[in-house]
Parts: sequence; C-alpha cells; structure tokens
Amino acid sequence: MTESLLLKNVRTVAEGGSSRQDVLVGPEGVLFLGADSISPDKGMSPYGEGGMLFPDSGISRRIAEVDASGYMLCPSLADMHVHFREPGFEYKETIATGSAAAARGGYGLVAAMPNLSPVPDSPQTLAVEQAAIERDAVITVLPYAAITLGRKGLQVVDIPALKDSCVAFSDDGSGVQDEVRMEEAMRLAARYDCVIAAHCEDDTLLHGGYIHDGEYARMHGHKGICSESEWGQIARDLSLAAKTGCRYHVCHISCKESVELIRQAKRSGVRVTCETGPHYLLLSDKDLQEDGRFKMNPPLRDETDREALLEGLVDGTIDIIATDHAPHGAEEKSRGLRGSAMGIVGLETAFPVLYTGLVEKGVLPLEKLVDLMAEAPRRIFGLRPAIDEGSFALFDLETSYRIDPAEFASKGKATPFSGWEVKGRCLINICKKRVVYQAL
Repeated sequence: MTESLLLKNVRTVAEGGSSRQDVLVGPEGVLFLGADSISPDKGMSPYGEGGMLFPDSGISRRIAEVDASGYMLCPSLADMHVHFREPGFEYKETIATGSAAAARGGYGLVAAMPNLSPVPDSPQTLAVEQAAIERDAVITVLPYAAITLGRKGLQVVDIPALKDSCVAFSDDGSGVQDEVRMEEAMRLAARYDCVIAAHCEDDTLLHGGYIHDGEYARMHGHKGICSESEWGQIARDLSLAAKTGCRYHVCHISCKESVELIRQAKRSGVRVTCETGPHYLLLSDKDLQEDGRFKMNPPLRDETDREALLEGLVDGTIDIIATDHAPHGAEEKSRGLRGSAMGIVGLETAFPVLYTGLVEKGVLPLEKLVDLMAEAPRRIFGLRPAIDEGSFALFDLETSYRIDPAEFASKGKATPFSGWEVKGRCLINICKKRVVYQAL
C-alpha cells in the first residue's frame, strides 16, 4: 500500500454500536477515525474530531478518495480455534500459509490448536511452534498447550510451567476420556486462572461413525456418530467445572443438547463459555453430499440442532464463533464421506457466509456478528482489545462474489461453501497498525 486512502462515509462497528464516518488509511494502518474534514486537496490536515495525527508515520501526501458507503470497518476478527499444522504436518498447512489465509479473511488474531508433532506439552516442545510463529506469522498467532502429555489423556501437563507461553490448554482432536485426569487439570487451571478449552467426545459412543447418526446416514448406509458422544462429555465437564471453579470453554458445539446444558450451567453460575462454527449455523445433515468437503468433527447435525444453535447465538448462550479451520491434503479429502479425513477450512469464508446467511436474512444484527467474531473472543480469553492495538478490518458489504477455493491462501481447499454467492469480502486488514492484506 503506497498511497493513503480516504474512505468516505464508511460504517464503523465496534463495542455493540455503529456509526458513519470518514476514515483515513495510511501505509502504516488506520491513522484517522472521524476524519470528516480531510480531503485530497488538503493533504494531511486539518482532521476531524476524534482523528489522531502521527506526523512521523510516513503517511503519503497522495490521498485517494473512495466512496465507502457500502463498506464496514470493524475490529479485526479473532478466531480461537484453528489448526495451522506446523510443526509436523506442513504439507497440510504452515504458519505462513495459515496466517496469510487468516489475514485474507479479516482476522488479526488466531489461536492454534496443539495436535502437532511434537505436541506442545512442555516448554521445550512449545518453543518449536513459537519459533515458527515468530518467523512466519503475518498476524498474531497464539499457541494452545496440550492438557495432557502427548494429548494421550494419561498425565496432565505442567500447567504452571506453560501458562505464560500459551493462550489456554486443550487436547483438541481428542476428548479427555478419564474424568480423574480432567478434574486434576481443571483444579490446576483454576489455581492459576487458566482456561481449559475442551474437545468433548466420548470415544465409547463413536462405534466407528463418521457423520451424524441421522436420516442421511440411514438412507445412504453410513455409520453415524450420536449426539450424546458430544453432550455426554460436556455434562461431565460442566459438573467438574462447577466443582473446581475452573474457567471452562467448550469447543465447536454442534447439537441442541449441548446448547441447553451450557445454558443451564451459565444460569447456575458455572464459569463456562462455548463456541460453534459457521458450518453448524448454516448447514445440517440434509445438506450433505458424498464429498469429503462435507466431513468434519463434530459432524453436521440435524436441522433441529442447527435451529437450537441459532437460538443459542441470539440469547447469548453461545459466546463466540470459531472456524475450526482444519486443512488437509487434497488426496486426504478426496475419498468421500466414508474415507476422507475430518476437517474443513474456514478462515477465508467465515465472515462472508455468516454475513450473507445470518445478517442479511435478519437472524443477527451486524453489531452482534462483529462481537461474536472479533470482540467477545478477546474478552473471554483475557486478550487486549483489537482497537487498543490498532487492528482493524474493512469489509465490502454490498458486492457479491462467488467463493472459489482456488483463490484461497490456505493450502487446504475443502469447504462446503464452495460456489456460494456471498457478500462481505475483506478489502483491507490492518494488524497492529500494519497493513497485512489489501484487495482495494
């Protein structure tokens, strides 16, 4: 970005409200908010109420004026559940390609799950991932540490030794099967005020299933995964969280029973938060096709589950939306529903599909979607607000485009949203006052 852009009449959304104002974007990021008296012929000054001038910023005196009445500027998005596969599985994704995909999707911060090799279960193994982040990340990438050594569920990691180097603790990809081990982890996490982020899945209830145990599975001869495999372990963990006082976060909930359990736990004072993904909000097993891009874990559930998730968003039971961005190699996703690896990509499609599918259809106000995707994740995990660090994203809310995985920055291309006509493309992404992506 070599010249400054004056965005006229852009809709700014933050902290539950929105307004129209002019915004000046310089080569080093957003320099003026409310810069209503700036114009190309006036150069750098004067500037409007609320504007901030940084004379040494290197802002270009060449200012291009843009009609931004169809655009939205908001805090950069935050995704607390991604898989960047490095170290150990770089053929699927790397810190460089994953963070580039996040930047393209409007994200300024993501949290990377620990199903890696080596597993980040000690300061030494976590340092391997941190080195790759420091070398290659174009946005803020925060690592999770594992809950148990090797993510095997047998021995709890040294939480005090890891707590200052990770965003939270998770064995994502595996549920912690042993209740005694989970209680031990929660007690330690409560003592040090850490978050346990749980992938809830009872292995004894899977029975070789790989899609939801519903009508589609029965009609097409597939093995199903029952919803109790998810909500049963959530019920166990909610009891432990109440007992220990742990900050407990439930990953990627997908069924109506999970929503109701968490709703009731919140009412009783349990320190619980939860997330769901765009695909669970917009799709159900009636949308399944015999294609690996529709296979993920948890699976797409029944339409009644999708409706319950939407109700949970509206009433505040569900706290944040996370993509569970999980790239695989093309061959791994080419074996249909039965044989493909579980996981889809989501960072480059999340905001557009949710804006188009929820905001434009009147399910959620835009301000609520921004909170779920940008501000609430940072609040829940105790992170600095995006605005305070100068992280913003600009989205085009009017121009339609077709999702084409061939354009993705991610190595992963498997998405159930391929070919969807959407609005909400990210045009500019600024992370910590630095432009990390621009398509304007």
